[in-house]
Amino acid sequence: MESVYDLFCRGSALLEAGDHHAAIVALARAREREPEKASIREALGRACFHAQRYEQAAAEFAAVAERTPTDDFALFCLGRSLQLLGRHAEARRPLALACCLRPERRDYRVYRDRARAAA
Repeated sequence: MESVYDLFCRGSALLEAGDHHAAIVALARAREREPEKASIREALGRACFHAQRYEQAAAEFAAVAERTPTDDFALFCLGRSLQLLGRHAEARRPLALACCLRPERRDYRVYRDRARAAA
């Protein structure tokens, strides 16, 4: 049986190599065994996002943001996932929070403004 660390490393390597679906398998197994690990959930969220599984991505990024409310990246990715699901009104809050946490990030502001306009 692979350790959680091995699953995370393999999933992360697959994610970086662009094999998002295989990454999801390894990272989901790691998450099942360590559901409180933000690093695992963020990587799984990224893999789901790139595989266009936006509902799953939103759930993973929401879990990270809930545990670490100052994680600007998780908030931004949650907002982007919600936008891509057409849930612009819901995307406004996490995108606005991400902008407040990292006001120098132009990309955060662009997507926040798009969510506002679409809502």
